[in-house]
Amino acid sequence: MMQNVHLAPETDEDDLYSGYNDYNPTYDTEELENDTAFQQAVRTSHGRRPPSKTSLVSSMGRPMTGAIQDGVTRPMTAVRAAGFTKGALRGSAFDPLGQSWGPAPALEARSEDSPEEKIRQLEKKVNELVEESCIANSCGDLKLALEKAKDAGRKERVLVRQREQVTRPENINLDLTYSVLFNLASQYSANEMYAEALNTYQVIVKNKMFSNAGRLKVNMGNIYLKQRNYSKAIKFYRMALDQIPSVHKEMRIKIMQNIGVTFIKTGQYSDAISSFEHIMGMAPNLKAGFNLILSYFAIGDREKMKKSFQKLIAVPLEIDEDDKYISPSDDPHTNLVIEAIKNDHLRQMERERKAMAEKYIMTAAKLIAPVIETSFAVGYDWCVEVVKASQYVELANDLEINKAITYLRQKDFNQAVETLKMFEKKDSRVKSAAATNLSFLYYLENEFAQASSYADLAVNSDRYNPSALTNKGNTVFANGDYEKAAEFYKEALRNDCSCTEALYNIGLTYKKLNRLDEALDCFLKLHAILRNSAQVLYQIANVYELMEDPSQAMEWLMQLISVVPTDSRALSKLGGLYDSEGDKSQAFQYYYESYRYFPSNIEVIEWLGAYYIDTQFCEKAIQYFERASLIQPTQVKWQLMVASCFRRSGNYQKALDTYKDIHRKFPENVECLRFLVRLCTDIGLKEVQEYATKLKRLEKMKEIREQRIKSGRDSSGCPRGRRDGSAGSDSGQNCSAGSKGERLSAQLRALPGTDEPYESSSNKEPDASYVDPLGPQIERPKTAAKKRMEEDDFADEELGDDLLPE
Repeated sequence: MMQNVHLAPETDEDDLYSGYNDYNPTYDTEELENDTAFQQAVRTSHGRRPPSKTSLVSSMGRPMTGAIQDGVTRPMTAVRAAGFTKGALRGSAFDPLGQSWGPAPALEARSEDSPEEKIRQLEKKVNELVEESCIANSCGDLKLALEKAKDAGRKERVLVRQREQVTRPENINLDLTYSVLFNLASQYSANEMYAEALNTYQVIVKNKMFSNAGRLKVNMGNIYLKQRNYSKAIKFYRMALDQIPSVHKEMRIKIMQNIGVTFIKTGQYSDAISSFEHIMGMAPNLKAGFNLILSYFAIGDREKMKKSFQKLIAVPLEIDEDDKYISPSDDPHTNLVIEAIKNDHLRQMERERKAMAEKYIMTAAKLIAPVIETSFAVGYDWCVEVVKASQYVELANDLEINKAITYLRQKDFNQAVETLKMFEKKDSRVKSAAATNLSFLYYLENEFAQASSYADLAVNSDRYNPSALTNKGNTVFANGDYEKAAEFYKEALRNDCSCTEALYNIGLTYKKLNRLDEALDCFLKLHAILRNSAQVLYQIANVYELMEDPSQAMEWLMQLISVVPTDSRALSKLGGLYDSEGDKSQAFQYYYESYRYFPSNIEVIEWLGAYYIDTQFCEKAIQYFERASLIQPTQVKWQLMVASCFRRSGNYQKALDTYKDIHRKFPENVECLRFLVRLCTDIGLKEVQEYATKLKRLEKMKEIREQRIKSGRDSSGCPRGRRDGSAGSDSGQNCSAGSKGERLSAQLRALPGTDEPYESSSNKEPDASYVDPLGPQIERPKTAAKKRMEEDDFADEELGDDLLPE
C-alpha cells in the first residue's frame, strides 16, 4: 500500500500554491484525436467491455476508479451505497449500469388487427390510388384516371368514418381529403364531365377548413369558359383574383390574362384592352402583347396598334444568346460541357420560346400591316423598320418575303417579282428562299427558262434546300428530261425525307418512264405519310389500272370516294372500270352518282342514255339526251337521239315534231329528212312529197360532191405544160380547171354527209369541260407551292409548300 503513497518533497514546504500549474493530460480534449484508446472506444464497442483484470494506472501513477489491483476492486467512493459491496472483494466485475445482463428482449409484435394499423393501411391505399390516377391522366388514359379518382374518393370517405370512431375529429387528415377531392374534380374536367367537376370544386371551396381553396375558383372559371358561359367565367376569375394576395404576382397576372381573353370572346374589347394594358405595364409577356394588338385591331385604332406592336417587340425573351454555345477555345473540358448543353431540355425550351415569339411577331405584323397605313406596302415597310431596330433583326427578311406573298394574293405578280429580286444580294438563306419563290412564279407562268435560272440560283445558295431542288426538278421535268428530274427529286428527299412534294413528283416521273413498280412504291410510301390525300389515292388507282389490275384499281378508287365522296371524276372513273368488267348495275350506280354531282359531263350523259336504251327504257333516256343538246346545241346527234327515243317509245307525233324542229335548225341534214319521209309516209301526211323532194336534192348534191372530189383527185396529176403555145394553153386551162375543181371539192367536203352530223359555219363548240378541284389525275410535276394546273382532260389542286420559307 505504501508504494502508492507519495510524500511531498521538502523543498515545497514553503510553496502553498504548488501543483496548481501542473498540466494533467487526462483533461486534454485537444489531443483526443490522437488518443488511440479513446478513438477505438468511440468507433467500436471497446469502451463498453468489462474492464480486464489488469491494473489500470492513471497518468499520475494512482489506480483508476474501478481498477482491480491485487484482486481487489478500487471502490468509486468510500460510501457503501455508491455501489461498493463486499462482493467486489471476491473478484466480481464492477457493473453499475447492468451492461453484462445480455441483449435486450425483442420488441413486441405489432397487431395488424388494431384500428390504428387499419387506418394507416387504408390511408396508404388512398395515396396510391391518387398517384395512379395522376399517372393514368399523364399517359392519356382519362377513363382509367377517373375510375382511380372515384375509387380513391370512396376509400377516403371510409377512412374518415374510421378515424372519427377511433380519434377525435380534429385529427382527420385534411390534406389527404383535399388532394382526393381536387384530383377527382380535375379528372371530371378532363373527361368533359363539367357539371360533376363544378360540384366537386364547390365542395372544396365551401369547406372553410381548407386553406387557400379560393384559388380553385380559377379552375371553375375555366370550366365555364369551355361551356361558353362567359359571364360566369369572368365572375369566378374575379372572385379568385380577390382571394389571391398581391405577393403572388405571377398568379394574378395569369388570372387577369384569362379575364382579358374572356372579354375578347364576348366582344368587350375595351375591357379586354384594360386587362392587357395592365399586364403589359406590370409584367409584359408575349401572349398579352399579341392579344392587346388583336383588341386594338378589332376596334380599328391604328396608332394604338403601332404602340402595341412596339411593346410586343420589346418583351424580353430571357434566353441565352447563341454565342454561348460556341466554344471559345480548344479546351476539351469546355467543349464537352458545351456539347452537353447544346441540345439539352433547357436549350430546347429556349428554342421553343424564341419560335413562339417569332410566330407572334410575324402574325401581328401580317395582321396590322395592311391597316396601319394607307397601303399594305407602306405598312409592311414600317413593320420591317421596327423589327430591324429590335432583337429580332432576322425576321425583317421574312417580313419582306411575306410582303411579296401579299402581292401574289392580290394578283400583282410584277411587284411580287420585284420584291423578291431585292434578295439576290442578301445572305445565302434568304437568297435561296427568294429565288425558290421566283422560280415558282416563273414556272406558273410557263417561263421555264427563267424558272430554271432562279432554281439554279436557289440551289447554289443553299444546296440543302429541298424546295429549291424540287423546283429545279420541275423545270427539268417540263423539258422532258425525266431521268434528270428524278435525280433532283431524289436529292431533295435525301436532304429532307419528309418532302412529300418531291416524293409525289418522283412517282409521276416513274410513271412517265413506264417504271410502274417504282412509281407504285413511291405512292404507297406517300400514302403512309398522307393517309387521306385524294391525289395520292388516285395515283395509286391509276398505276394499278396501267398495270392491268382492275380489281386493285377499283379498291383504291373506293378509298378515294370515301375521302372525296362528291368527286364526279372519280365516280365516273369507277363506273367505267365496272363497265369494262361487265358489271352494268354497279357501273350505272356510279355513273348516276357522278351525273348527280356534275350533270354536265357529256361522257357520263351519253353512257346513261345508252344504258336506258339498252334496257328498253327509252323514255328515261330522253332527259339525258335533251341535257346533252343543251350543253352542245350545235351537235345534231343529241337532238336526233331525242327524236329516236320518242319514235322507239311509240310517241310518233312527238317524234315527228322533234324531227321537224331539227329540220328547221339543220335543213341540210340527210338523216333527219329520211326519218321525216318515213314518218310522214307511215302516218299519211301530205308533207311527205316536200320532204322527199328535199331528200333527193340533197342526195344528188352528195353524188355531185363525191364525183367532183374524185375528178379533183384525178386532175391533180396533170402535166406541167408544153413548149408550144396551143398545147401550153390547153394544158394551162386543164390545170386551172383542176385547181378550181379542188377548191370546189373542198367546199363540198365541208357540207355534211348522210352519216355525219351537221356543223354550223362556226366550228367552235361551247366549252363543256369541267375543272374538278378535287381530281388528282394531273400528270404534271408539283411546284413548291399550292397551285391549280390544267392538263389533258383533268385538273388538279396540287400538293406543295407554302411560299413562306421554312
